[in-house]
Amino acid sequence: MPYVQRNAVATSVQAPRLSLLGGFELSLDGERLRVSSPAQRLLAYLAICPRHRPVRRASLAEHLWDRTSETRAASNLRSVLWRLPRPRGRQLVVSDATTVRLAADVDVDLWAAEELVAVICSTRGPVLESMGDLAPLGADLLPDWHDEWLIVERESHRQKRLHALERSSGHLREVELFNDALTAGLSAVQGEPLRESAHRRVIEVHLAEGNHAEALRQFDSYRRLLARELGLPPSPAIRRLVAPLVGRPVDLDRPSD
Repeated sequence: MPYVQRNAVATSVQAPRLSLLGGFELSLDGERLRVSSPAQRLLAYLAICPRHRPVRRASLAEHLWDRTSETRAASNLRSVLWRLPRPRGRQLVVSDATTVRLAADVDVDLWAAEELVAVICSTRGPVLESMGDLAPLGADLLPDWHDEWLIVERESHRQKRLHALERSSGHLREVELFNDALTAGLSAVQGEPLRESAHRRVIEVHLAEGNHAEALRQFDSYRRLLARELGLPPSPAIRRLVAPLVGRPVDLDRPSD
């Protein structure tokens, strides 16, 4: 009976979930909440930039309404704060006369993803049991938004998640979890098709499994894409990976006679 009671309490206090990876969504108990566009940008900014810290109202208004006067921006902020949804009476933000911050109990998928990145990319290397589900690393941060304040933050997260996917692929290959290693490597390739280190991880998995034709196919796909998009050849590092498969250096520069 005590277990049932604790479970019931846990269900009743489930945190609002703010999803920013792949797109914006605010939900509570699995139910998607309707949020106006200005409110979306307010919540996203608080989750991405100051995160757990309060931000001054004037600075927040300036970033979100940078093309209006200070007075108008401050008025817009007051209006958005007043109209924010309060699912089941919960506050999504906490504000006072000078500062605003995200409520402490809001669950943000970006934060969980970056904690996973930190574990995977730690200097000690990831522990298999601590890697968890890599799916959160498969999406960019609000990819369809074009706000100037978001550009650097989105690229920073993209680089972190791609490095984490590549490192995960290498670790999973070493312990012969080839399917998971391939999934992580291909997710990195999908995140940036011109990223050579991601293609190398995929090729390495194919080679470890003895799938030589797959390795050559991956190399050739990347070589063609690189030539078409940038007019460049693959680096010696990736060419050396597949050179033994054909019994000669593949496209390696030979010294002139």
